[in-house]
Amino acid sequence: MSSLKGSEKAKLENYLEMKTGYVCDFSNRTFEEFVREHTGAEIYSGKYSGSKATRLRTFWESESNYVVAKLLGEMIEYWKLQKATLLYGYQVFNPALYEECKKVVARLKNESPVEDIGALTPNSRDKDFELLAQSIKESIEKDQPEQALDRLHTFVIKYVRELCSRHGIVFDKETPLHSLFGLYVKFLQKNSLVESEMSGRILKSSISVLDAFNDVRNNQSFAHDNPILNKNEAVLIFNDISNTLRFVDSIERRITEKKQAAAKEKARPKEEITWNDIEFSDEEIEVAGDYWIQQQIDIRRGK
Repeated sequence: MSSLKGSEKAKLENYLEMKTGYVCDFSNRTFEEFVREHTGAEIYSGKYSGSKATRLRTFWESESNYVVAKLLGEMIEYWKLQKATLLYGYQVFNPALYEECKKVVARLKNESPVEDIGALTPNSRDKDFELLAQSIKESIEKDQPEQALDRLHTFVIKYVRELCSRHGIVFDKETPLHSLFGLYVKFLQKNSLVESEMSGRILKSSISVLDAFNDVRNNQSFAHDNPILNKNEAVLIFNDISNTLRFVDSIERRITEKKQAAAKEKARPKEEITWNDIEFSDEEIEVAGDYWIQQQIDIRRGK
């Protein structure tokens, strides 16, 4: 459950205008869609009941800091945008209350053990990959990252294999994680996709980090009958992996954007230029005419 305090709930309820059982200007349908889009939760399932406001309060009580912060952050910004135009029957936008609610969201996020859980998103449409990612996130939301280290290792292997396949990098099933990532880093360097020397060094250092992760997976996770690594070090590993994947994702998006721009340019129909499209001054036309006449005279004289 989240660690929302009573005073924080009061601010949120005031900002989201929940006193009458409503939440913002949502209908049942739009409220359901909004919650599903940003958290994956089904707010109209048997887990929650009552009015929209009651369901949201139950959500706060039953979900983790990370999930609650994610939904509230999106909802706060949504309501600010809606208030940009005057809405009949609703309060006028309160900038001070808006800032207070943002502080509540920031506190919840800071108390989440893994800083950037959103980076653990599959980079291919694979049902098993998505289930794996979801199971990892559930362990993090339960504040049990140490129990998901083996699954995190599997996730990163699948992620890096997809990167290699996408760019035609040859590997086999037995290629270990750190070697896979090393092949990908070489691809980035060969194609000048990393601008600074420092970024290149950080990526290279990640190769040895992933090599050490192999050992953690084999000897300090539930991959085998092992003593489990302590929670604090598990959080450190999760955060390091998340930061690396977030950076890699930014590079991949840049590559995709360049390819799309090139394809768009290639598909653009070429403009045919005719003489009618070119403007000439009277002087240029006169000079060209004199030149043509002289050419005809020379031809007839046999020059």
